[in-house]
Amino acid sequence: KVKTFHNQSLKRVKKKKKKVEGRRRRRRKKAMGLGRLMVSLKSKMRCLKIVKKSEYDKVEKSESMRMEIRSRKARKLIEQTLKVADSPKSKTFAF
Repeated sequence: KVKTFHNQSLKRVKKKKKKVEGRRRRRRKKAMGLGRLMVSLKSKMRCLKIVKKSEYDKVEKSESMRMEIRSRKARKLIEQTLKVADSPKSKTFAF
């Protein structure tokens, strides 16, 4: 009786393994299909970007424009720092 029970359990295990392997194969096929789709979409997007780049010329930044951008970034950083420092939940230490 033990041997037959053991054989039956082995058969069940083999069936489960086959099911799992089948699922894995199907998932791999789906993943491969998605991969191909992504590659084709990316190449199409690259083609569109190339066409759009030729439509206009890029504006060169002057030194004053660069200074303005830096000052905006600095102001934004200072504002965020003060916001955190002034909030009651902040865990800053006053030395």
